[in-house]
Amino acid sequence: MKFLSIFFSLCLSFATAAEREPSIIWINELSADKSLPPNTTHQTFYSEAAGEDVGYCLYLPPGYAENTEVRYPVIYNLHGNGGNEFHSFEDVEVLHAGILAGKWPPMIMALPNGGHSTFYKDSHDGKLPIETMVIREFLPHIDRTYRTIAAREGRCIEGFSMGGRGSLRLAMKYPDLFCSLFCQAGNVPRTLANFDAAEKWEDVIQGYLGPDRENYVNNDAFLLLEKNLKKIKGRLRIQMACGTKDGGHLPTVRDFHRHLVEHGVDHTYIELEGLAHRRTEMIKRMEPIWFDYHVESIRLATEAAGK
Repeated sequence: MKFLSIFFSLCLSFATAAEREPSIIWINELSADKSLPPNTTHQTFYSEAAGEDVGYCLYLPPGYAENTEVRYPVIYNLHGNGGNEFHSFEDVEVLHAGILAGKWPPMIMALPNGGHSTFYKDSHDGKLPIETMVIREFLPHIDRTYRTIAAREGRCIEGFSMGGRGSLRLAMKYPDLFCSLFCQAGNVPRTLANFDAAEKWEDVIQGYLGPDRENYVNNDAFLLLEKNLKKIKGRLRIQMACGTKDGGHLPTVRDFHRHLVEHGVDHTYIELEGLAHRRTEMIKRMEPIWFDYHVESIRLATEAAGK
């Protein structure tokens, strides 16, 4: 019995490790126990970087089909570790209900497929070009295909956990593309420091970024903030939220919060008392104001652009 217990424990540990390996199924199928939220469809687009079609989900607000002259802002919502394009349905439902109630203006929400454990970065071997796919292909595809406000004042980015980590880093790297960021319990590691401290590069996020130190420099949110400080400060609105019992994420979220303060970057920082790493509960607690920050960011950015 003891042997069997050890055997099954080893099998479980191997399975868990395999589940954490960076990977992607480019087009997924909606599971039988789920249904798409109102006004939401499953679509695909061709990615030259990936060399194949990639799935995504898209929410269009009420009145989109009828108001053919109207252009809409877009919220890009990135899923967490182990997810795919069928994610954040609670967010869509909250947004839809708020729009119907007249609480928030009509907005589009785009839900890309970022794969498993990729953290929305390009792998050094070229097999998982997730950042390139999202930034250089998916955003332009959405702007070409739908009536969007195809400018930074019409784009927001957000996500929970891996999606929060990915959205924050992408916003730091491409601040000209977005007016608003909402990092929801997204771990914010010092990528370069972890590389410099490691005995070998294969030990740093499973060697995903490879042996080139410069690759870690270019993917470090702390260094990207410093590099793009003039483009971020006073232009990109940043909101961060994390639970006080989210021990795996809170320390690095606090670290980045301090980094923002040290560099004089105005932002909104929220710690939710007693909350662990639970996305649905975070949404429930903050539901009345869940999209307020993005809406205000869009308004301010539009005014600043003189539109």
